[in-house]
Amino acid sequence: RFEVVLETLDEPAERGLEKVEFRISANPGEPLMPLSKVVSGGELSRLMLALKRVAPEVDQVPTVIFDEVDAGIGGETATAVGRKLKTVSSAAQVICVTHLPQVAAFAERHYRVSKRQSEGRTLAGVEFLVEHDRVREMARMLAGSQITDQTLLHARELILSSCDLS
Repeated sequence: RFEVVLETLDEPAERGLEKVEFRISANPGEPLMPLSKVVSGGELSRLMLALKRVAPEVDQVPTVIFDEVDAGIGGETATAVGRKLKTVSSAAQVICVTHLPQVAAFAERHYRVSKRQSEGRTLAGVEFLVEHDRVREMARMLAGSQITDQTLLHARELILSSCDLS
């Protein structure tokens, strides 16, 4: 459940005569609480994803960035988040930073962000992955550094199944 509470102020403030508070109950049976007090970064990203999913025409921005949208989730929930991101991408460019292969599988383009140490400094890099490299990266996300024929097969199946679920 979601609710917007408007509180009339005694004196005009620089943003008007009302204070706006968003309240949410993320779980059945829980009371509505101020959004600022109950949501993590990942939950806030998932709330934004839900709003973009149900009302894409309200806020027509060309690019939407989701970071930590997969924090604290996995499995079937991650697949559902990936599917919703894919839906939002039909109306806007979506950039999503994810650590879950179930979410990454829905991407049209896949980039790998990496960090390394060099001469006492941390350097970051971004690399566009072509199809073969994308499968290997998905396998790495699934199994870590021990990539086998089985993890490569699983990665391919995950990518193919995301196409069927879109």
